Amino acid sequence: MKIVVTGATGFVGTKLVEQLHALGDRIVVLARNSQKASSLFPQSSFPNVEVVGYNPLKLGDWAGVISGSDAVINLAGEPLAGVRWTDKRKQEIRDSRILTTKVLVEAIAQAEVKPQVLISGSAIGYYGTSLDKTFDEYSVAGDDFLANVCKYWEDAAEAVTGLGVRLVKLRTGIVLGMGGAIAKMLPIFQVGGGGKLGTGKQWFSWIHRDDLIELIIYALKNSEVTGAINATAPQPVTNEDFTIALSKAIKRPAFLPAPAAALILVFGEGATVLLDGQRVIPHKAEIYKFAFKYPDIDSALTQILA
Repeated sequence: MKIVVTGATGFVGTKLVEQLHALGDRIVVLARNSQKASSLFPQSSFPNVEVVGYNPLKLGDWAGVISGSDAVINLAGEPLAGVRWTDKRKQEIRDSRILTTKVLVEAIAQAEVKPQVLISGSAIGYYGTSLDKTFDEYSVAGDDFLANVCKYWEDAAEAVTGLGVRLVKLRTGIVLGMGGAIAKMLPIFQVGGGGKLGTGKQWFSWIHRDDLIELIIYALKNSEVTGAINATAPQPVTNEDFTIALSKAIKRPAFLPAPAAALILVFGEGATVLLDGQRVIPHKAEIYKFAFKYPDIDSALTQILA
C-alpha cells in the first residue's frame, strides 16, 4: 500500500512508520520539519519512505502526494500534558488538530484518485471526565475544553465520508512505551519520588504503544472497521493503581503524592490532563475481535521496563 502519514516524527508515528515499512508498504511522511523526519527515516534504512515537507495549516504542492495513495493516517497534534494552557497554547492545541485536519480533508477532496481510508486521530478526552461513569464508542461527548476540541476535530474528519472515503476516528488513551509519559515519570520514580496525583482516584485509560500500532494497522487493512474506535486497553486502572504497578515494576517505593493544588499552581487548567480522567472501554475493538497483546497494566509495564 501507499500510505501518507502526518505526525510521523512523534512518539507513536515513528514506530508506526517503522512497522509499516517492515510490512513492505510505501510511506509518504508529511513533515513540518523535513530535516528531522529525514534523520529519523534515512534512505539507507528506509528506502520505501519518502519525506515531503508541508505546512499543515495551508494547502500547497504537498497535497499532490495524496492522489493515488491507498490510505492517509493523520496523527498530527501538539502535546497536551506538561505545559500550562495559556490562551495561546489552547489555540495551538485546537489548530494543530482541527485546522490541520480540515486542510488534510481539503487535500483529499482535491485528489484525482482518492485514498480508500482516512484514519484520523482523536482522543478519549471526547467523553469528558468522570469518576464513576464508563464510556464506550456509543457514549455521548462531554462539554469541557478537551471534549469540544475532540468533537470539532472529529467533525473536520467526517467530511471525507461524503467523498466516498472510509473514516476511522481513533480515540486514543494515554500511550505507554519506552518514551512518552513513561520517560517523564521514570526518573522521579527511580529515586523514590513517585506517588499518586491528587486523590489518585481518577481513571487512567491507557494503551501499550505496540497495541496501538497494531490496532491502527488492523483498521487500515480491514474495511469493516469504520467510525469511532477507542484505542485503549480493555483493563483501565486508577491513577493510584497505576502508581502502585509502576513502583512494583521498578522495585521502588512510591509514597510522595503530588497534591492537586500544586499541580494546578504549576499547570493551571492544563492540570486537568493529570487530575481528571475517564474509564474508557474498547468495545468496538472487542467486537472486531482485535487481540490486545498487553491487556493489563502489569504485563504492559513489565514489557516496557524489561
